Amino acid sequence: MYQYHTLNNGLKIVLSQNQSRVLYSGVYINVGSRDESEHDEGMAHFIEHCMFKGTTHRRAHHILDRIDGVGGELSAFTTKEETCLYATALVEHLERCIELFADILFCSTFPSAELEKEKDVVVEEINSYNDIPAERICDQFEELVFEGHPLAHNILGTKRHVRHFTSDRLSTFMRSHYTPSRMVLSVVGNVKIEQLVRLAERYFGGMEGGTPMEKRNVVPVFHPFERHINRHAHQTHIMLGCEAPSVYNPDKTAFALINNIIGGPAMNSWLNVAVREHYGFCYTIESQYEPYSDSGLFNIYAGVDHHAEDKALRLIRNELNRMADAKMSERQLQRACSQYSAQMAIAQADGGNEMQSIGKAYLGFDHVETIEEIHKELMSLTPEEIQRVAQRYFAADRMALLVYN
Repeated sequence: MYQYHTLNNGLKIVLSQNQSRVLYSGVYINVGSRDESEHDEGMAHFIEHCMFKGTTHRRAHHILDRIDGVGGELSAFTTKEETCLYATALVEHLERCIELFADILFCSTFPSAELEKEKDVVVEEINSYNDIPAERICDQFEELVFEGHPLAHNILGTKRHVRHFTSDRLSTFMRSHYTPSRMVLSVVGNVKIEQLVRLAERYFGGMEGGTPMEKRNVVPVFHPFERHINRHAHQTHIMLGCEAPSVYNPDKTAFALINNIIGGPAMNSWLNVAVREHYGFCYTIESQYEPYSDSGLFNIYAGVDHHAEDKALRLIRNELNRMADAKMSERQLQRACSQYSAQMAIAQADGGNEMQSIGKAYLGFDHVETIEEIHKELMSLTPEEIQRVAQRYFAADRMALLVYN
């Protein structure tokens, strides 16, 4: 289903060919906020903003017009471990997208005047997040559970660090991290692999490969804690979580299913039924599982009325204990696996989601699992395995709790 190729300089290519006229393309880069030094916190995210501000061939408005001017969309995002530059356009504009990716990634100039304006933009982005308790609690939770490790750093950085970034520092960081051997070109659309390889060779092939990123192996120490902070918010914001399997841990598939059962996007998730539907204690309650290369994080977020904090927490803990204390029946597990598999298949039907999914997977594993392979892996799980994984991670003394009152 997926087609692969690797250029001599290490750039990896993955293609999902279809018959759509719409093209989804992107470059996944193996660098994120955890790869910054303590003096560069927020730099990967700031570079993501400033890549669009000018190259040796184009000014900022020419970059923006290159894809948007033909009805497409150009954007980027940064995570703890990756950066992604991507575009949506009609399939006839494949070369336009790939050429622009190469220009932005290898020829950005970071004009000082543009940088100063963008610093104000990012500072306001930081202020915006700090003003929203439901957003801020997520960042502070990671800062506390991974204290002393780069994973604790906020992706946005701090206002102090952002204000001190210079063109030279951004260029130095980009030259050392944004190299073809750390990149995957991911494409979903009605194109042939031979055409894609030819264009990648034309625009990326002349760049030096650089040093491939080795798997990160400095395992962060998880710090369980309980902390209540008075934020004078209209709601009580609760975040309860624990360490979770890394992306390479054999328990990852079972834990991903557990997360989907407990607090996934479906209305029949255990937490939604127990806390929202039965008691009306909250509008938003959900769980999230983020597997990193050497660790992982699971958390449950809920925004509740101040008077419902203790009751909501008790119900949340009850659901975690329920997963650990009692084995699911074979029928329950089959239904949960089928539901999760279908959710992923539906999400993958969106070409943009698929482009990001296969790019991220190929970056980390040199292989992309098909939906059929994932379904088979899910259906091989047993009730005993699900219970074992839940018991391993949901022990009360391994939980961290942060509450904004």
